[in-house]
Order: sequence, then structure tokens, then C-alpha cells
Amino acid sequence: MSTADIAPGRAADTAPSGTVTVDHSHDGLVATVLIDRAAKLNALTLEMLAELENRLDEIATSSARVVLVRTAGAKVFCVGADIAAFSRLSPADMWRRWIAVGHRVFDRLARLPQPTIAVVDGLALGGGLELALVCDLRIADRNARFGLPEVGLGTIPGWGGTARLTALVGASRAKELILTGRQIDAATADNWGLVNSVAFDQLDNEVDQYVTDLLGSAPIAQQVAKQLVDAAAAGAPAAILESIGSGFTAHTDDFAAGVEAFLTKTAPRFQAR
Repeated sequence: MSTADIAPGRAADTAPSGTVTVDHSHDGLVATVLIDRAAKLNALTLEMLAELENRLDEIATSSARVVLVRTAGAKVFCVGADIAAFSRLSPADMWRRWIAVGHRVFDRLARLPQPTIAVVDGLALGGGLELALVCDLRIADRNARFGLPEVGLGTIPGWGGTARLTALVGASRAKELILTGRQIDAATADNWGLVNSVAFDQLDNEVDQYVTDLLGSAPIAQQVAKQLVDAAAAGAPAAILESIGSGFTAHTDDFAAGVEAFLTKTAPRFQAR
């Protein structure tokens, strides 16, 4: 997104500005996206969305095999869109800029070939919950809370929350959160299937275990499988896609390494991608 996508005079109204950075670890195999606007509870602006989009473009072609999405500060993952910024937009600007850019950037995150994990260490509200919903997996701290409170402002979730939440928890529970504006705790989110895991001890230990498991799998097969699951969720015929995907992965070096390891009863050594 260029600066032309941002309404004149808006940047100064949302100070302090936030940053979006990427740190690489595990010899470059893990990319951690850090959204940092802790002083404003990591509320997202158009400028931050533009930064996030740029970082995602870099990650897509990097050697990273796992992507973590984290935020700065304590007790808050992300409270969503910066209300002070979008409340001054005209209906046309809301449609052309705020909603369109948010959808584009979040869809970019959803389309990353690598598995993505949202590390939710506090409040995930509005666009913050929508950000977590975009990721393939969600790991929550035991004190995390989740909600889509937009109806309390006289508006609705605008960055994919209605569809993605419904896909995860079903229409009835999605309506409960969206229509009432209620928040649910981590235990309830786990029971509903909104999160994959709740860390009742150390959040980082739980994240590390997921990273270890993901890095232990064949990267090409993993990325193909991710695409097939997403396609099936969108209504594509699974039998046809699995036939194509299986035929492709059966001719990769990773498949050969996996079969060799199975036959020799050793640990597979997959190539970094």
C-alpha cells in the first residue's frame, strides 16, 4: 500500500505510530512477526497494515518454514483497528481504504505458504481477534480473552471476522460473540475450538513445542497440505486435489528422505525451504 491509500492528515492523529518487524531464528527457519504499538494496545493503523503487508511479502520468499505472529506489551495481544483513526473516515473512505486494505493484508497473511501461528498472550478483540483467526493455528495464554465488540460501536467486524469465526466455531457461537459483543476466556475458546491450545504453564514452552513439531515435518508436503485444507474449506473437491497433491509430493526429495528414514528406522532429514 502506498501513502496514497492513506487519507491526508490522518498519520499525525494516530501517534504514537506502531512498527511491524520480523526476526528470524532457528537458522532462519522461523520468522517472528512482531506488531508493536504497545502504548495504544497494539491498535492497528493503515500505516501498520502497509508495513505488515511488506513484511509478509518478504517472508513468503524467505527460507522460513514457520511463521509466528506476536505483539508487544503485556496482557494485550491486539485490540484491533484504531477507532480514533477510522471513526473520522467518510463511508466511501471506510469502504475504499480501511476495509479493503485490511482484507487485502489479512488475506496475504492467510495465503502465506508456511504454517502460521498466532501467539495470543492477552486481549484479542475486534481486528485483533480477526488477525488471530487468519493464522493457521492459535496458541493462547491462559489469561487471554477473545471478542468481537464492534456492535457496541454501531458497526460490524470488517476484516473477515464473520466468515472466519463462523468457519471455526459454527454460526450459533459466532452469532453469540458478534451480536452480544461478549468476551470469552481462553478455556471457553479452547472448548469452542477457537484456539488450538491453551498454555496453562509457560506460553513460550507451548509455542516451542509446536515449532519443533512443525519443523520436524516435510516442508513441501506441509505447504501443499495447507493449501489443500484451505481449498477444501472453500468447497473445492478434496478427492481431486489430494490426487494431484499426492502425485506431486511423491516425487520430491522430501518424500524420498521420509521413506528412507522409515525403512532404516532413523529420523528423517528434510531439506530447508
